[in-house]
Amino acid sequence: MVDVLDTILIVDDDKTHCAVLAGALRRRGHVVYVAHNYDDALAELAAWHPDCAVIDLRLGSDSGLKLLDTLTSEYPDTTSVVLTGYGSIATAVDAIKKGAVQYLTKPVGVDELLKAFQGLAEADTPGDVAPLDLVEWEHLQRVLLECEGNVSEAARRLQMHRRTLQRKLARGRTR
Repeated sequence: MVDVLDTILIVDDDKTHCAVLAGALRRRGHVVYVAHNYDDALAELAAWHPDCAVIDLRLGSDSGLKLLDTLTSEYPDTTSVVLTGYGSIATAVDAIKKGAVQYLTKPVGVDELLKAFQGLAEADTPGDVAPLDLVEWEHLQRVLLECEGNVSEAARRLQMHRRTLQRKLARGRTR
C-alpha cells in the first residue's frame, strides 16, 4: 500500500513524462527517484531501495520486462507497476507473471497509478475524481515542460491566450 512517506522509482526513457509524473507524485508527498534506462534504474535501486517502482515497458534498447525480472529477484519488497504506451495482452500477462501488481497504458493519472500500487481496480468512483484545479494544473505543467518553459508556445498548444496562461501559472494550483 502506498502512503505519503513511500519512495517511488520512475523508470522511463521519456524524460518529459518522467518529470511530470515525478512532480505530481512529489506534490502528493512522495519521495521520487528517476531513471531513464536499465543501468540507471539498477543504480537507483541499489542506492535507495525504493518501496515502489513505475517501469516503462520500452527503455530504449532494453525492455522494462528485463528490469522487472531483476527487480523481482533482487528487490522482492519493491512493489512494481508496468506503464506503457504500447500495451498488449501478451506483455500484460508477462508483466503480471514477472511480479508487477498492475499493468497500465499511458496516459494514466497519478491517482490511478497510486491505486494500482494498492492493487485496486482501475475504475474510478465519483468520490475518487481529482479536483479540477489539480487536473488543470498538472496538464498546464506538462505542456509547459514539453515546450521547455516557453509560455507563448505552451499557450498556443493549449489554445489559450498567453496572458491567460501566465495568470493561471502565477495563481498556482490553489484557487
